[in-house]
Amino acid sequence: MPRRDRSAYPAGALRPAPARGCLLPMRFALVHLAPLALAVALASPSAAQPARGADAGPGGPPAAPDADRFEERLVLDTGRSPPPPPDPTRSTFSVQGEYQLRYRAMTDLRLRAPPLSDPGATTLGQNQYIAHWLRLSPRFHYKDKASIVAQIDVVRGLIAGDTTRHVEQVRDARAALAWYDVHPRYLYLEVPSSVGVFRVGQQGAHWGMGLVANDGERASFFGDYERGSLVERVMLEATPMGRAGPLVVTVAADLVFEDNAADLLGNDVEGQDEGEGDRAVQAVVSALWRERRGEVGIYGALRRQARERRAKTSPARFTEALAAAVIDVAGRFDAPVPGGGAHVYGALEAAVILGSASFVPRGPEPLAGAAAGRAPVAVRSVGGAATLGAVHVAGRGRRPADRWGRVVTELEAGYASGDDDPRDDVARRFTFDPSHNVGLILFDQVLAWKTARSATIAERELFAASPEPGIRSLPSKGGVFGAAYVNPRIVVRPARWLDLKAGAVIAEATADVVDPHNPRAGGVLANYDGGDKRRRDLGVELDLGVDARIAMGRLVTIQLGTEAGVLFPGGAFDDAAGTELPDQYLLTLKLGVIH
Repeated sequence: MPRRDRSAYPAGALRPAPARGCLLPMRFALVHLAPLALAVALASPSAAQPARGADAGPGGPPAAPDADRFEERLVLDTGRSPPPPPDPTRSTFSVQGEYQLRYRAMTDLRLRAPPLSDPGATTLGQNQYIAHWLRLSPRFHYKDKASIVAQIDVVRGLIAGDTTRHVEQVRDARAALAWYDVHPRYLYLEVPSSVGVFRVGQQGAHWGMGLVANDGERASFFGDYERGSLVERVMLEATPMGRAGPLVVTVAADLVFEDNAADLLGNDVEGQDEGEGDRAVQAVVSALWRERRGEVGIYGALRRQARERRAKTSPARFTEALAAAVIDVAGRFDAPVPGGGAHVYGALEAAVILGSASFVPRGPEPLAGAAAGRAPVAVRSVGGAATLGAVHVAGRGRRPADRWGRVVTELEAGYASGDDDPRDDVARRFTFDPSHNVGLILFDQVLAWKTARSATIAERELFAASPEPGIRSLPSKGGVFGAAYVNPRIVVRPARWLDLKAGAVIAEATADVVDPHNPRAGGVLANYDGGDKRRRDLGVELDLGVDARIAMGRLVTIQLGTEAGVLFPGGAFDDAAGTELPDQYLLTLKLGVIH
């Protein structure tokens, strides 16, 4: 849902009866399943959407009465408590935090083998692992005059289990056991005033549904949030029509510390040379109009990004560069259902990226020594998503604990443009931020690791002597890219503390599925398994889960849960011999402690 933000630039069983070649096409899903899911949602005594919560702007329109107020936790309840507000009479200090532990077991994914260095490595090599993170969020308020906010992942990483192989062209490749990594996230000063809020320092950036800018803190129905968009920012968030007015205007200047497209310190790739990080700066302007039952906003960003690269066999250097603009429109609404006890809600985000870049993967033939003279290509990519849902509210009372969402039904549909010809002069691929989760397997596992393996082979073998521009932008890192999907999901809560959830993902590619560095004989482009690039059926995924939240007094909540999914892959993953990708399974066991 659109928040007041922090805007920043780009930078959720049995196998179905039909055989694999007859998986539901996207057209059937959109025409038949979407209306059916919506009808179920609206027919059930249900309704609601992730709401404003803490991100409503300074002041803002009066809150709805408690009896019919829509709250984010009615849809997705994590057990978290909001941070304590400032006390106007004295200085206060607080620390919130969470510890999360995950065990995951999955099918060993088939991948293209590195032809020179390890031709026998035909899979990812990972069947199970244990990972964790500890995130602390201290806040110091000097009365209500100023605040210092920090956040750090004190430890994060892989504790035990199998490691991956030949996918090191992405950060967090899980290629080695390292439970002790430290990830600094926030450290900023916030000063409220009569005209709005001034903020300076390292902070998260989030806008709308989090497709382009996502701060990596928002829980989803399935999966975990990722690193998120972090920026060194100077920002003024103003309310020109008064603190209680509906208009919020944000102006910001950023040096990008880390997001889906850049890494200031150059830690995004294992073995990165010192000083080869991304220098990405951006200017952001956004406007958000908020009313009692919804909000709509637009932001624009101008971004320039560069990274110095050098050939491994010579001192020659060249620069990978990007100059682009993003225009992003987002909105949300919620409304009570006549008769009471339910809400309907919805959200929408649509973005277009325009500009030029010299680091788009071109392939398929190595062009040793030609990187420095490569002309930039035009960037023309579009993406968007929409959610419509309903929630039936159980319980009555003025306290939050007295009301919860008994049944939540929700449908999300999304689109991201694809690029079927990396050799032309236009880059069309649009990639969602990885923290916007859609299911468990298709995007977060299969496509993420296939793109990472392709980039790693290209960097280590195809272009070992002279780096090819764009290799590091090829991995999707788990984000939706070049695909259209529908993602219906439902949550049933027999009790306020217990979630029973289910979801499905039906997807197909929006362009031919092309691996720019995996041509067939004769230089003909192919998919990531060497198969026919014209096969666009990505498959059908089914997900199930159970989450429990157990309050241990007023300070600590224990989270227990499990998630499981199965992907029935489509023809887009057939290899050169027409061999289908086996069904993919994933199981997650979750344990969390929240303060």
